[in-house]
Amino acid sequence: MPLPVTSAVRIALAALVAGSLAACASAPAAQPDFSPPPRRPVDAKTQLEYGNPPAPPPGRY
Repeated sequence: MPLPVTSAVRIALAALVAGSLAACASAPAAQPDFSPPPRRPVDAKTQLEYGNPPAPPPGRY
């Protein structure tokens, strides 16, 4: 024979479940950064061997 569950215990369990769902839903995952790292400046040896680097391409629009 199952024991009756009081309304206070039912309310407490419902609050616990609602609180755990709210805690899981409120923290979105951080998006990874897919942007490329900045270009390193050309050193003096590379400039002597290959010349000055080409100018950056113009904007697309």
